[in-house]
Amino acid sequence: MSIDDFGGGQAQGADVLVVTTNDAPGFRVERVIGEVFGLTVRSRHLGSQIGAGLKSMIGGELKGLTKTLVQTRNQAMERLVDQARARGANAVLMMRFDVTDAADVGTEVCAYGTAVILARA
Repeated sequence: MSIDDFGGGQAQGADVLVVTTNDAPGFRVERVIGEVFGLTVRSRHLGSQIGAGLKSMIGGELKGLTKTLVQTRNQAMERLVDQARARGANAVLMMRFDVTDAADVGTEVCAYGTAVILARA
């Protein structure tokens, strides 16, 4: 199944649909493959930690940390999709993120969901 089969909504060339819902309208689950995840841990560099500490005293967005978290989230998603593809899935249902501190040295982001094979309903 290609991106054209999903009717758009994904990046060009994407072959794995990722949704946060329990199903994908217009499709039926043909086979459940199982849980898949993408995990990454990122440390914050000293400069962003100092900047975040100063910014937290005066308020406002912590742009350095926001940028790091976006990059980390994207990497976790890429790894999730890679794992789903490697297991033969063309979709991931019920995708979620879990974010935790990793031993006070960084941030762990895990993207997880259920890998499935979808077919047109």
